[in-house]
Amino acid sequence: MSAVAPTPLRSPRRIVCLTEEPTETLYALGEDHRIVGISGFTVRPPRARKEKPKVSAFTSAKIDEIMKLAPDLAIGFSDIQADIAAELVRRGVEVWISNHRSVDGILDYVRRLGALVGASARAESYADGLQRGLDEVAARAATLSRRPRVYFEEWDDPPITGIRWVSELVGIAGGDDVFPEHAAEPLAKQRILADAGEVVRRAPDIIIGSWCGKKFRPDRVAARPGWDAIPAVRDGELHEVKSPLILQPGPAALTDGVQALAGIVHGWAARRDGGAAERGSRSQL
Repeated sequence: MSAVAPTPLRSPRRIVCLTEEPTETLYALGEDHRIVGISGFTVRPPRARKEKPKVSAFTSAKIDEIMKLAPDLAIGFSDIQADIAAELVRRGVEVWISNHRSVDGILDYVRRLGALVGASARAESYADGLQRGLDEVAARAATLSRRPRVYFEEWDDPPITGIRWVSELVGIAGGDDVFPEHAAEPLAKQRILADAGEVVRRAPDIIIGSWCGKKFRPDRVAARPGWDAIPAVRDGELHEVKSPLILQPGPAALTDGVQALAGIVHGWAARRDGGAAERGSRSQL
């Protein structure tokens, strides 16, 4: 008897992306034709908002609208979307909820998503390119004469410190996160600062705000009680990185996000080194 060839596995053809990172990744891999619905928070790539129906927020979704799209896979992120995932599963939709929280996790996510849609080679190449870009940023950071201490705030009321991939990207860009122990915590509620005065005590040289969904207000940060003693506040080193660039665990964070961080860090270093040179020249007069 001749062996029966196994039936090849079929990649999902109708994907609903409940967050932005699968949308950006699938477009980058040339697999955007599989996407039938996206998150309303999606901004990358810009054309996705014009081409795909928006069927979810981050903590809610239009379940009936999603079902009308007849998806064979929905992709989301983290425990925050657990209720959406559970409802879709009850409706018979296959769901993949990723839970990566690190730079390596993002790179692995790109590779896994590529494999899922039959684009392993392209995904490997794309992930390798992302890694090379990070290596270049790190090599440039190695030339800094001093690494600044950085406080990254992803929400203001209550203050929430940066998640792990953000902390790692701060390090790649040339800075040192002043709350590395918080970055190891996966849940936002575990990264709430019980005492905002701890930021004063840790004395960051740079403060970076990325308040998810609203504009960073450096004037409000500087006006917090006691914060005028922080070097970053004293020197006017309060900066914003737009949340779509850094707070989604996908390609944006590893490209434009880390580049924005590096620009802030190197700008600080140039101002600091320039000021030191000026003070030195004045002392010789």
